[in-house]
Amino acid sequence: MRASSRPIFVFVHGGSSNARAWGPLQNELALRGYRSHAVDLPGHGDLTDSPAAYYRQPQDLAALAAAPSPLRGITLQDNVKHVEDTLRRLDGEAPLVLVGNSLGGLTISAVANAAPELLDRVVYLSALCLSDPSMLTEPWDVVDDNLLDALAARITVPDVKEPGVARLNWRSAHGDPALFAELKAAIMADSTDHQFRLLLDSLDPDESYAVLEPGALVQVDGWGRVPHTYVRLASDLGITPAVQDYMIRKADELTPHNPFEVHTLASSHVGYFSKPRVFADLLTGLG
Repeated sequence: MRASSRPIFVFVHGGSSNARAWGPLQNELALRGYRSHAVDLPGHGDLTDSPAAYYRQPQDLAALAAAPSPLRGITLQDNVKHVEDTLRRLDGEAPLVLVGNSLGGLTISAVANAAPELLDRVVYLSALCLSDPSMLTEPWDVVDDNLLDALAARITVPDVKEPGVARLNWRSAHGDPALFAELKAAIMADSTDHQFRLLLDSLDPDESYAVLEPGALVQVDGWGRVPHTYVRLASDLGITPAVQDYMIRKADELTPHNPFEVHTLASSHVGYFSKPRVFADLLTGLG
């Protein structure tokens, strides 16, 4: 028997991020009497040995490029095991709602495939949801005019000797007002400059794109058994509404018996950091 009918929200961060990104939303939920847990995926967050050169000022870019990555050898299945272990510790206490943003969508999809019996709902906040093998190997049939890809290329640290790992120097934006403004426009345009500085300082430099693998594809007999919600972020310039809609449509084609419940918020890509009340309103109102 569950101790509470109120759900527990389990949050999975996006690329180059960690549990700290969910702090404002978790605080808002706590004020409303809701429990939540934000995971640090393996290789991310406060307990990870991130390159020290990333935090030193002035930065030594040669040292930053040479530092080993905490994501070396980490796979999508490592993420799944970590999140599933968390869910099993919470199982039976209340309905469990798994929420992911951005690249975290791949992990929540794989968790729902592996352990659908643990989940009462899975929620995508402008998160990646892949439902067809061609989405891993072929161009998507959608116009993607996002601002983030080109900016990520500009802050990528060159000559990093870690296969499959991208190292992004987010902190370089602090010394470049134009870059700061462009990144803010792409990721969190609806924030103040102060809020965006806080977000930048919370970000990890490394991200592994090895998670873009077949295990991240949603499956009818796993993920397809779980009620799933897609929260479209209408002002998102990182994963644009057109791309979000494409992923929703493709997934609904796979599970027409269990389509996405779709909601739309006037929000940027990481709006849950700058506008936690809006996101708390939506999450606490889900069926």
